Amino acid sequence: MPALSLVALVSLVSTVFAEQLDAYPPQQQHRHWAQICSGNAINKIRGCDRYGCGYFGADRHGGKGKHGKHGKHGKHMGVDVICADGATVYAPFSGQLSGPIRFFHNGNAIDDGVQIRGSGYCVKLVCIHPIRYHGQIRRGQQLGRMLPMQRVFPGIISHIHVENCDHSDPTPLLTPVSPPFPQQDTHWATVCSGNPTNELRGCDRYGCGYYGAPRRNGKGKHRGVDVICADGATVYAPFSGELSGPIKFFHNGNTIDDGVQLRGSGFCVKIICIHPIRYNGRVSKGQILGKMLPMQRVFPGIVSHIHIENCDHSDPTSNLERGKGQRV
Repeated sequence: MPALSLVALVSLVSTVFAEQLDAYPPQQQHRHWAQICSGNAINKIRGCDRYGCGYFGADRHGGKGKHGKHGKHGKHMGVDVICADGATVYAPFSGQLSGPIRFFHNGNAIDDGVQIRGSGYCVKLVCIHPIRYHGQIRRGQQLGRMLPMQRVFPGIISHIHVENCDHSDPTPLLTPVSPPFPQQDTHWATVCSGNPTNELRGCDRYGCGYYGAPRRNGKGKHRGVDVICADGATVYAPFSGELSGPIKFFHNGNTIDDGVQLRGSGFCVKIICIHPIRYNGRVSKGQILGKMLPMQRVFPGIVSHIHIENCDHSDPTSNLERGKGQRV
């Protein structure tokens, strides 16, 4: 074959291959996106709360969403992937970043985000602060942090709003066949010595300890859970993270008005009615956190307990369930 014809043939093959590559990029083999938020290995989508629902096509009150998100017909044009305030956010696929994305156009604390285009997809990730707004990013690489949604919508299920650029439903892509990272232990360590299974307080003359229990003073529902713990017992960190505090829950200076916040490992929780060893710094899962305060002095006859409340006010019960009573 003449050299010129060979060059022409190679050029033709290269052109065809390039066109095929554009039509069917290598990343298209990943028909399911990677985990988007730490602590949510399966990209679980927000259900419904008093602000609305997080699934694709959910009705928006008055034609608008809880955040002012709206479509032409008052439907939710994306999905809301559950993500605790401050959690790490990852890229669902490899691509090119562009932004910032100002979804609310009002400068609130969650009015930030970024677009990713590549691997055959284009998506907007909103309510996050990305590490950068431009450049290449790879699937599973750290993208940024979840913004403080509770400051703007108290009591909402904190989440990342994920919206395809063509407004199609991203739900099937968000359900991975297997988690892209090692499965995170969603069960917390034993919180109180003497209660290896994190048994919750039942009901006594002061009320009940389960999540959502009515409050006798008429001030709504219980926004946390009460883990049984004897006065003076040792308290342990349920997961690894960063401490901050003190947390003054009662604001009256009584003998149990102390506590600490723990954020890390994809979780954020307030642990109340304890005196921590320290209010700041790192702590590891299962490490001694402090001591249970003398609850009987304040509420004689109550089932003494640690009050545990997620920072986003979601139910921590499932994280506290431990089948084998192991401390770590």
